[in-house]
Amino acid sequence: MSVLPPDLPRLQTLVIYLRGELGRAERALAAAEEREAATVRQQPAPEPAAWLVERGIGAGRLPARLHTGDCWDTGQRCAPAAPEQIRQLLAQGVPACIHCRPDTALGVLE
Repeated sequence: MSVLPPDLPRLQTLVIYLRGELGRAERALAAAEEREAATVRQQPAPEPAAWLVERGIGAGRLPARLHTGDCWDTGQRCAPAAPEQIRQLLAQGVPACIHCRPDTALGVLE
């Protein structure tokens, strides 16, 4: 059994009403999406890592160079690291970047 009216005038009225409701719902949806997008745009960017380990190319991907987080000479193969990890890698002989000098920033003498 259908819940819709059987006669033409009431069906036409119902269709007009539902089209109006659909338009209002679509406008409300667009406004909600815009508010959410604005909220995402207002969130601050994540803070960059203070120390970076640049990995080499290849299967082992061993540490190749060490950087401070704001170094301009980093590549795509960098991963964030803790200061203790940077000190340990410096002690193992991994070279420090000649531009940002993380060894100097950490007070480690070569």
